[in-house]
Amino acid sequence: MPERFGPESKVRQVVEALGERGREVLRSHGYDLGEGFVDVLSQYQTLETAARGDRLRDLEGLLRELNQTG
Repeated sequence: MPERFGPESKVRQVVEALGERGREVLRSHGYDLGEGFVDVLSQYQTLETAARGDRLRDLEGLLRELNQTG
């Protein structure tokens, strides 16, 4: 089964595809979506860019968890 999410996946794609579960997984890896996800630019940030900018932890673990969830 091919992986659904990769380093180039955007934060918005995770949230749209997985809903609250996607938010929980992102939050558990340190990514703060904020209330109502109003930061428009961060919605289109890739997971890899967020990891490089220290907005989330353990990119490989995050991707593994997202792909198990999806």
